[in-house]
Parts: sequence; structure tokens; C-alpha cells
Amino acid sequence: MAELKITPTRMEQKKLKLRLEMSRRGHRLLSNKRDELMRQFIETVREAKKLREVLSSEAEILDNSFIAAAAVSDPKIMIESLMLPSAMGELKVKRKSIMSVEVPVFSYDIKALSSIPYGFAFTSGELDEAISYVASVATRLIKLAELESCAMLLCEEIEKTRRRVNALEHIMIPQYENALRRIAMKLDENERASATRLMKVKDMIIKASR
Repeated sequence: MAELKITPTRMEQKKLKLRLEMSRRGHRLLSNKRDELMRQFIETVREAKKLREVLSSEAEILDNSFIAAAAVSDPKIMIESLMLPSAMGELKVKRKSIMSVEVPVFSYDIKALSSIPYGFAFTSGELDEAISYVASVATRLIKLAELESCAMLLCEEIEKTRRRVNALEHIMIPQYENALRRIAMKLDENERASATRLMKVKDMIIKASR
């Protein structure tokens, strides 16, 4: 660890004490911020994990629904049936702050154009069920994207905060403490030298007055 270049004076000592106090205070605040960010990150990851497990099951059900629909429908008719949308969606993105970290909040508005975008004459009930199931899966996918974006941003901020805490704890604060010790030793040494000189001057004055 490199030592600070200092001038061993009382003014410098006072400045370093102030810097040390501010560094310790900043270290406490950043440590608290890091801990809270970690708590928020863990909660977000847990929620995302649960939602991903739900989506995994729902995606399998949705996949099986389309497979069943394809098995009982003419491929050409099925493709034509799915060409027209049954709804229009609008994804809105807002921001919220978590410990000074701006994270996205997604909202999804769906405007239905029709309940089913095709006629019932040549399609199967299995296709109807699959189409109806898509909306709920899409909503959960958007929520999962929000949670994972939040987790990623929190992770980046945790890493930045961790580096700052480590820099203060292992570099700045020890440097200031070491510099203050050296100043104190130098000032004590100067005081002892001054006291010695005064004693010699006093002895000289006493001898001269005899």
C-alpha cells in the first residue's frame, strides 16, 4: 500500500482527521447501501426464479396445445387462421428508484380486436384453447423481463458499491490512519527536541547568571 505524501504539521493533521472521519462515515453508508441492495437483489432473484418455473410449466402446456391443434388441423388452414391478430398490445416502460438505482417497470395494455381472429368452420377447439392461453403467458413473460432487468441493474450497482467499500476499507482509511500515526510521531519527536533545547537554554541561562 502506497503511503500518502504529507507535511507533518498540526494543520495537516487536522485536515487528515477530517478526511478520515468522512471516509469512515462514507464507508458505513456505502456498507449499508450494499447490504440493502443485496437484500433487494436476492428478493428479486427469488421472485424471478418462481415466475420462471411457472412459465416453464405454462410454456410446455402452450406448446402441447399447439401440437394438439396442429395434429387435428390442416397446416395451411392453421397458418391462415393465425395470420390476423386478435388484439393489439402496447408496452409501456416507467422507472422506479431502488437505493438510487433506476430500474424499469413494464406495463402491458391489451386492446381486443376480436375474441378469436378466425372463423370456427375449419379450425379445432384445441387451437381455440391455445390462442386463449397465449395472453396469460405473454403477461408473465413481460413481468419476468422486468424482474430480470431489475436484477441485472442491481447486480451492477452492487459491484460498483462493493468496489467503493473495499477501496475505502483497504486503501483510503488505512492510508489516512498510517499518515496520522506518522504525523503524531513526528510532532512528538519535534516536541521532545524543543523541550531538550529549552532545557539546555535554561541551563545556559542559569550558568550565566551565577
